[in-house]
Order: sequence, then C-alpha cells, then structure tokens
Amino acid sequence: MSLKIYSTLSRQAEEFKPLTPGEVKIYVCGPTVYNFLHVGNFRGVVFFNLVRNWLEESSYKVQYALNFTDVDDKIIAKANELGKSASEVSELYIAEYKKDFAALGLRPHDFNPKVTEHMDGIRAVIGKLLENKVAYEVSGDVNYSVSAFEGYGKLSGRKIEDQQAGSRINVDTKKQSAEDFALWKSAKPGEVSWPSPWGPGRPGWHIECSAMIKDIFGEQIDIHGGGMDLIFPHHENEIAQSEGCTHKQFVSYWMHWNMINFGAQKMSKSLGNIVSLREFLEVNPAEVYKWMMLSVHYRSVSDFSDDSIARAVTGLARIYSALAVAETYLTGAAADVAVDPGFAKVTGDAWDKVKNALNDDFGTPEVFAALFEVTRQFNNQVRRGLKVNPAILGKAAAYTQFVHRVGQLLSLFQQPAQAFLQDLDTRLLAQMKLERVTVDALVAERTAARAAKDFAKSDELRKKLTDLGISVSDTPDGSFWEVTK
Repeated sequence: MSLKIYSTLSRQAEEFKPLTPGEVKIYVCGPTVYNFLHVGNFRGVVFFNLVRNWLEESSYKVQYALNFTDVDDKIIAKANELGKSASEVSELYIAEYKKDFAALGLRPHDFNPKVTEHMDGIRAVIGKLLENKVAYEVSGDVNYSVSAFEGYGKLSGRKIEDQQAGSRINVDTKKQSAEDFALWKSAKPGEVSWPSPWGPGRPGWHIECSAMIKDIFGEQIDIHGGGMDLIFPHHENEIAQSEGCTHKQFVSYWMHWNMINFGAQKMSKSLGNIVSLREFLEVNPAEVYKWMMLSVHYRSVSDFSDDSIARAVTGLARIYSALAVAETYLTGAAADVAVDPGFAKVTGDAWDKVKNALNDDFGTPEVFAALFEVTRQFNNQVRRGLKVNPAILGKAAAYTQFVHRVGQLLSLFQQPAQAFLQDLDTRLLAQMKLERVTVDALVAERTAARAAKDFAKSDELRKKLTDLGISVSDTPDGSFWEVTK
C-alpha cells in the first residue's frame, strides 16, 4: 500500500508523489517565542517527528524545517513589559523551547529558521509581489491585494465577497480593501525595525513563512504542516504570497492537526486552562505526553484531561511491563538469540498492520492497536518465573524487537523498561503522597507472613496495599509490586 495523505487543499486523501523522486521537503509552522510554550504547541512537533520518521523508513530522503517567529507584536509587548529588547525575549524563549524539545526526546529538525535571519529574503519576495502587481505600497506600508490573486480562498473555502460582507471598513486605513493584509509595516516609535525600499519597518506575519521556505527549499515544497487554526488566514495568505510571487503551486500537500481540549473545553487563556509543557513534564514522564498526542489521529481533537493522562499511563505501563519481563529473560543471554518462528509470525503480521495504518494518512490509533495485540499475545505466552528455554528467549527477542522498531517511529519505548517503570511509580507515589520505603516495608511484611503461612495476615496486608493503590504479584522468584494503573 502506497502512502496516502489527506490534503486540506483537496479535502481528500491523495497518493503521495514527491516533487523530486525519493526526496521530501517539509515545513512546519513553529512557535512565536514570547513565553513558555503550552502543551498544545507541541502536538504538531510530536506528530511531524513521526511523519519524518515514517518517510525515512519508506526510503525517502527528508529535509524538515520548523521555524521560530521571533518578530511579533506579542514579543514586542513582552519586551516592553520586561524592559528588555525584543531579541533578548525571543532568544530566551527559543532556549526554553529547546529545553522542552530535548526533554521530549525527539530528533532535531534539519532547519530552525528565525524570521530575523531572513530579512533579505522577505524584502525580495515583497519586491517581487509589487513587481507582479499583487501588492501595493502606501506611506511606508506594503499590503497584499487579495482581489488581485485569483485563487484566494482555495485552502480555507472562504470567498472574498463573504469577508467583505463581514468587514468594517476603517476610513483611516491604508488598505485599498478591508481583506488586504500587511506584507511590510512601517516603523512605529519604540518598535524594532529594519531598513527597506519602502522605509524602516518590519514584516507582516504571513510573509515570513513564505520567504523562509523560499530561502531554504526554493519555490515549491512537498508538505506544509500547521494547526487547523492556521488554515485561515495564515496559510491562505502564504499561498497567495508564494504563488503570487512564483506563479507555481506552492505546496503539494497541506497537513493540519486538530486542537487540544481540556475536559471537553478548548484550551484558552480566558478559561485559565493553559498548561505549559514544562509544568506537565515536572509531574509526568515525557512518554505520557507523546502517547497522548499519538494515540489519537492527528486530525481528531485530542482530549487533555486526568482521564486521558491515566489512560496513557496505563497503556505505557502495559507495554513497558511486558518489555521488562522480556528484559529479565534476555539479560545475560547470548546477543544473537534466535527469534521464535511462531512469534515472529505474530509480529510480522502486526508490522504489516502498522505499515498499512501509517500509509493511510498516518493512522496512529491502529498502530497502538497492533502494539496492544502483540503485547496481549506475548503476555499470554511469557510471564515471570518460567523456566528459561529457547522458545521463551525467542519470544522475548521477537517481542522486544517489534516494540523497539515501532517505538523508534513514535519516539516511544526507547528507555530500559525496568528503569522507566520505576521512575513512573516514583512519580505516581509522589502524587499519592506515599513513600517507596513504606510500600517496600508492607510488601516485606506480607512476604514474611506468607513464609510463616499466616495467610490471614497476608490477605490483610494485600488489602491494605490494594487500598493504597498498590498491586502485588507473587511469582516463584518473589513478590513484585507496582502502583495500580
């Protein structure tokens, strides 16, 4: 099955055909850097990490850019508030973004362009738009003439006349029409500015991405990504600018991820439910966040609630627990353990399902279903305390290889299983206000009661542990406990 991608432009899944055979150019709209970034800002970052990984798994050479918008009204406002320069503010929060990105354990992008590094390109594109008569200059401002671009509205489905009907015309505006948008804004007192043929000023928001893409990749790219909130006006205006400049199709496939809801409420400052990724990762492992973002299809709304966090913890624990069992058997075994043929058939069939799911517009829910099915079959055949034999080792090897292969695409399951589970339990114990030594003492007391055949006390202690949220498993090798998930 060849890769199909749902394109916002055509509103249907299309077979993927790159502009240059064997090569893919991807650009994703990155953050405006004036504060710590919230959990919603990283959904696309996590998803497009998978997109790049899958394209490379499919033998494409990928070039991937995610930008930083370091010129913006919000940055200027923050700088004035802090008594700093706009560049000091943007550089501070770019550095903080990079810390969060590193904490997620994702692969670096090939390019992280900043607007301030591409002023020459921005001025060049604006000059070409003026030359092509799809833009006009008034008193130091340069605006795009929407009515001069025949295809305006093709991405969002909006019509110019609908926008005109809903607009209030400001008699003092420098725009010829209300729907026109800024390419270059003349300098205002106290604001950062750059020289230009039209006077000092700074670029409009939309022109920045058009120019950075042109500087890095040329006139056309294969995939452009962003949140659904960017379809209009940002991406609509990018198309108008880039195609108004080059007269070529700008992007082959437009991919947009959906929003995040907090308990069925849209995340917003007015509702006070904005959570920074930094705050989230202080409490939860990074794998919990990545699981939450990838277990839901990227074009579906992602729920960000206590329940969804709990589901992610449970899912991760299920797979990491199976990996931990496999690790106990494989530790000390020969490096070239022969994979069990029967279980290799299970994982081979599951890998086919993974491939088909990812080739069908990156259907990650089906990928997780395949992971769970393989884990279920492994748990049915292998558990702690069994006598080691080639079949057990072969199943452990096949399971581990499969999970790590899928996990490499998702940037999940790359940690030593036992270490991950211990860290997860430590975090959960902290939330429960329980000390590990307290649990260890109760489990040891129960083990002693079992050894003394005091089963009444053993049952009493098991209930006490259960009431605390601790699950205990008894095996021939001893008792193991974990936080109930």
